[in-house]
Amino acid sequence: MAQILLFSRNRHTGVKQIDHQELESWCRLQDTLMDALVKIRVKLPHLEISDVGGEIRRAAKNGQLQVRDALKGVIGVRVGPGLSKIIRGVTGKGSVERELARMVEECCNGVILAFTKEVLSKAPADKDKEKEFFQDMVRSNPRLYNSCAALGPGSPLVEDMEPPG
Repeated sequence: MAQILLFSRNRHTGVKQIDHQELESWCRLQDTLMDALVKIRVKLPHLEISDVGGEIRRAAKNGQLQVRDALKGVIGVRVGPGLSKIIRGVTGKGSVERELARMVEECCNGVILAFTKEVLSKAPADKDKEKEFFQDMVRSNPRLYNSCAALGPGSPLVEDMEPPG
């Protein structure tokens, strides 16, 4: 009998307002190979990452890696254009470090989406106008594309548009 690979993944991102000058965003990843949590603090109004932390409960490789040490290079980075490239440049190259870097990006996407929730609530009720509304929003802010399931490839909201480049 052939062996069948079983893999499952759950990723959750959240954001909360700490006070009028700071946000906290976290990303929790649980899959067959890893269980990790990454938290960032972001200073307002400039959206600068002021702190990073978290924990790795289980990892197939580098399980003893300390999250804060692995990600300390992102402190001082601003959430905005070029973020992904900067994060990749200041984090390690191992598989666990790369996954932690993706989790920091998820945290940053959460911060961006937290600021767009007011805009999202203004979407028109008409389905055709709603679709046009979201496509215009993604065109004006390309980082929103693929930042959540509703604005990702295959979603009816962005299915007819070219992926922003």
